[in-house]
Amino acid sequence: MQQKHSYKTPFNRISIHLALVIFGAGMCFSLCLPATAHGLDANEIIARMEANQTQSTSIISGRMIIRDRFGERSSSYTAWSQGSELFLVEFTSTMEQGQKILRRDNSLYLYFPDARETIRLQGAALRDSLLGSDVSYEDMTGGRGLADTYTFELLGQETIGDSSCHKIELNAKEANVAYPKQIYWVDTQDFVVRKSEQYARSGRLLKTTEVLETSRIAGYHFPTRISIKDETRRSSGTEMIIENAELDVELPSDTFSLDRLTW
Repeated sequence: MQQKHSYKTPFNRISIHLALVIFGAGMCFSLCLPATAHGLDANEIIARMEANQTQSTSIISGRMIIRDRFGERSSSYTAWSQGSELFLVEFTSTMEQGQKILRRDNSLYLYFPDARETIRLQGAALRDSLLGSDVSYEDMTGGRGLADTYTFELLGQETIGDSSCHKIELNAKEANVAYPKQIYWVDTQDFVVRKSEQYARSGRLLKTTEVLETSRIAGYHFPTRISIKDETRRSSGTEMIIENAELDVELPSDTFSLDRLTW
């Protein structure tokens, strides 16, 4: 019989858009619109960034390459998403085949086929690593809009790769957030976040995410290669490679149901 477990926490954890760029979970695809960035302050840049994000249904297939002191391994997956809160990830590689992650109703569920067990993750369990990668389950949780959670300060402009970017510091308004401080590098032309850093309250750098490659698909800027580095771990690094993307597709009504986890 299927078992369900729940781990409770009083905190509302707010993370960055890692799940969005990694799995297409409520993928925020930035439309290729003309940009007029001159004279914008930090609040306006963040507003433009979020305004240029279009919620879409999607089916994403890709690989997660995990590097650590033991070597390199790869896990393949397929992910379905709808809006900003619903996504389902199914791992298809041999070692993890059939393992699934579902986000719905502000909750995260894991399914393990060998045990036929469904687990609802909350609290300290959210900080666990996904398959030993630099991505935590906490990075996959939902959150409110950035303006509801952070204040913004424009620090200037810097170049990330070949992109001229606005450098913006985000500071949390509340104590109960996953990352009290973040820094975003937002492309001055298309308002895509090219790089982000997440910090602890002490100022310690916790995580770095960088979009290394993008493609244009149906008029959208689409991240196809993403680097994630947990700065608290030695000799580690994770790279997400998106190999196929279908946008604005019709999904079955039960795609994000709990019953779908056990299929």
